[in-house]
Amino acid sequence: MTEKVKKELEMLKRHLIILKYVVENEPIGILKLAEETGIPSHKVRYSLRVLEQEGLIAASAPGAVTTERTGSFLEDLDHAIDQLRDMIDGLKELKVEG
Repeated sequence: MTEKVKKELEMLKRHLIILKYVVENEPIGILKLAEETGIPSHKVRYSLRVLEQEGLIAASAPGAVTTERTGSFLEDLDHAIDQLRDMIDGLKELKVEG
């Protein structure tokens, strides 16, 4: 049961790594992102698709670029991560006895 959550968190981390590289190096293409991050290009492509669907990046001829939504997302990111941490801490408090 926890394995699925772990995989989702790993995927979220990968999306955030890709977003970080786009923010810092825009415009940037798939091959350059794969090279810079060490993430396989098919996974980079998927992360870019997710980020584009969320409105955080846009495709352009020279590569991925940020959008008007990127800044506000990044401003709220620490708070969102704190909320996730609080949820995890709440799970620890359950202490299911077996």
